[in-house]
Amino acid sequence: MAGQQQKPQTSASVPGAAVRMGTATLSLEQAPPISVPLRFFLTAPMFAIAAALALLSLGPAVWASRWSAGALAVTHLMTLGFLAMVMIGALMQMLPVVAGAPVAQARRVGSRVHVLLSLGTLALAGGFLFARAPLLALALALLALAFVAFIGAAAGSLVRARAAAITVRGIRLSIGALGVTVCVGLLLGAGRTWHQPLAVSRLAALHLAWGLLGWVGLLVVGVGFQVVPMLQTTPHYPRILTGHLTRAIFVTLLLWSSAQWLSGHLTLARESAPALASLLGLGYAVFAATTLVLQQRRRREMPDITVRFWRIGMTSLLACAVLGWMGLWGPRGVSTSIELTWGILAILGFGVSVINGMLYKIVPFLVWLHLQASPAGRGKLPNMKQIIPERRAGIQFWLHLAALLLLAGAAWMPRLLAYPAAAALGFSNLLLWLNLVSAWRLYKRILAEGFPG
Repeated sequence: MAGQQQKPQTSASVPGAAVRMGTATLSLEQAPPISVPLRFFLTAPMFAIAAALALLSLGPAVWASRWSAGALAVTHLMTLGFLAMVMIGALMQMLPVVAGAPVAQARRVGSRVHVLLSLGTLALAGGFLFARAPLLALALALLALAFVAFIGAAAGSLVRARAAAITVRGIRLSIGALGVTVCVGLLLGAGRTWHQPLAVSRLAALHLAWGLLGWVGLLVVGVGFQVVPMLQTTPHYPRILTGHLTRAIFVTLLLWSSAQWLSGHLTLARESAPALASLLGLGYAVFAATTLVLQQRRRREMPDITVRFWRIGMTSLLACAVLGWMGLWGPRGVSTSIELTWGILAILGFGVSVINGMLYKIVPFLVWLHLQASPAGRGKLPNMKQIIPERRAGIQFWLHLAALLLLAGAAWMPRLLAYPAAAALGFSNLLLWLNLVSAWRLYKRILAEGFPG
C-alpha cells in the first residue's frame, strides 16, 4: 500500500493519501482488530466527564489542596481514566505497526486490561471520595492486575521489536517509567488503605514525576519524533534530539529520584535535586519549543485540528517548565494555586491536549484502514475529512481550550470559576465522545450498507 504511486492530489481529495506517503516503514498489515484500540478510545472521554461531574458536585472545596480527597479522585480519573486509557489503547495499535511486533493475543489482553483498568479507576476514585478502605483495596488489586497484564504484553512485544528504533526507544523508556509509577502508586495506596507510616511527600513526588514526566512525557516525545513530521507535514526533528533526548530525560529522572529520596540524609543529594529537576524541565522545554518551531515550517498551510491541539500542548509544557523553575529557584514555598496550576497545565494542557489531537488522526485513519482491508468496505471508502468533520472537531477544540483556561483560573479564583470550568470540561469531553462514536457508527454503517454518496 505504502509503495503505490499516487497522482499529485491533496489529502482532502484522496482518502488517507497524506498518511500513506509517510507510512512506508510501518507494518500496517499487522494492525490488531479495530475493536482493540477503539474500546479504550471510546471509554476515555467518559472518565473525563466523570471528573467534570465530581468537580461540579464538590464545588470550590476541591480546590483547597491538591491532597484533598476530591482533588485526588479527579486527578486519577483524568490520569488513569483518560490519559492511561488512551495511551494503552494507542500502544496496543502502535506496537505491531511501529515496532513490527504484534502484541500476543491482542484481543484478549486488550479486553482484560480495559475492564480491569476501568473498574480499578472507578474503585479508586470512589475510595478517595467516600473514604472507604475496602474500595481502595479493591482498586489496588484491579489496577495491579491491569498494569501487570499490559506491561507484560508490551514488554513481550518490545523484545521482538525490529523497526523504528527512535520511536521504539521512547516507548521502551515510557513503559519502564510506567512500571515505576505503578509500583510507587501501589505503595502509596497501600499506605493510605492500611494506615502504614510512609514518607508520603517524597513518594508522592516520585509518583507524580514518573507518571507525568516519565510515562506520559517520554511516550509523547518518543512518538512525536515520528508522528509530528509524518502527520503534521513538518521538517524532521534535529538528530541531536531524536538520538539523545529520551535517554537523557530518563537518566536525569533516575538521578533526580535518587537525590530526592536521599535528600533527608545527604547534603549533596539535597543540593543537587533542584538542579536535576531544572534539567528535566529544560529537556521538555527544548522539545516543546522545537515542536512549535517545526509547526511554523509546515509544508502545507491547510488548517489542521491536530496541529492546534499540539500547539496548546507544547505551550502548556513550556508554561509547566517556567512554573517549575519558579518553584525551584523563587522565594521559599510554593502556593497551592501554583501547584494546582502546574497540575492542570501538565495533565489537561499538555497530556490531554496532545492525546485529544492525536485521536482526530488515529481514529479516522483506523476507520479508513480497516474499511480498505475489508471486502465489504473496499470501494466505499469515505474521505478522511468525512469520518470526523473538521467543523465538529473545531467546536470541541474551543471547548477544550475554554476548559483549560477556566480550570487554570479556578486554581486562583475557585468561588468564581469552579462551576464554569467543570461544565466546560464536561461538555468538551461529551463532544469528543460523540465525535469518536460517530466515526465508529460510520464504519459499521459502511460495512453493512455501503457509503452514502
